[in-house]
Amino acid sequence: MTRDLSGMLERMPPIAHGRSDRLWFPLVIARYLSPAVQTWLTERDVPYVDATGNMRISIDSPGLYLREVGATRDPWRGPGRPLGTLSGHPAARVVRALLDFRSPMSMSDLIKKSGASTGAAYRVVEFLEQETLVERVPRGPIDTISWRRLLLRWSKDYGFQRSNTVYRYLEPRGMPNLLDKLRNTKDIGYAVTGSLAAHQWAPYAAARLAMIHVDDPEQFALAVGLRPVDTGANVLLATGAHNVAFDRAEMIDEIMLAAPSQTAADLLTGPGRAPAEAMALLDWMEEHEDQWRR
Repeated sequence: MTRDLSGMLERMPPIAHGRSDRLWFPLVIARYLSPAVQTWLTERDVPYVDATGNMRISIDSPGLYLREVGATRDPWRGPGRPLGTLSGHPAARVVRALLDFRSPMSMSDLIKKSGASTGAAYRVVEFLEQETLVERVPRGPIDTISWRRLLLRWSKDYGFQRSNTVYRYLEPRGMPNLLDKLRNTKDIGYAVTGSLAAHQWAPYAAARLAMIHVDDPEQFALAVGLRPVDTGANVLLATGAHNVAFDRAEMIDEIMLAAPSQTAADLLTGPGRAPAEAMALLDWMEEHEDQWRR
């Protein structure tokens, strides 16, 4: 964890030069160092090596640079331990709660707010600690959440199209007409995400594609008057195990919008210019954290 590393580095002597027979420099040695920890050490120019072969040693004088890549996952991780991934419904619930709520947060609060099981919550948090995405007081609350890095990390395992079943439809009269229909649609479970939702917080460009989480695609399409198509779709309806997409959705201007954190994740993994729109939304989220985190 970065807290442990920070304390350890403070106690290390600085790199020493000027002696012909001896050179001192700090070196972190571990059984396994995750990619996130390696990045943290690299940013601080701290040499490291682990038992799987991951290594980076860089010294200016005398000139020395050694770099090798070993395992990207802990080969000694045993049964019941985090699997090295944030895929799946339990992880999604925990991640969304960590994104949407401010720290400090006790584990009991996280379990309650996420709706995940106790075991899943602890396993996900342990994995996130190893990835230096959250920091937790020993036997205490989570006191630091690197929410932007966490969201980017989650998007590697979660995807709007790969984690859901997606149906393609056409709204012949475009996005303004679709929004008008949604304002008159009642008692149907949905949450608008993607460009249409992001426009509420961080306008990027006129939306050409609607991405919507729905309970029942056929019922929703019938109520809104969408036409199923194989090509040329401008509406994507997603349904699946990730019903966490509806968590903390909010009615704005008579339209139900997915939370900014969910919208950003969907854009990061969406088609076309969606990833660029995601970065604009993330920038807005950093500048207006008090408006979307609870």
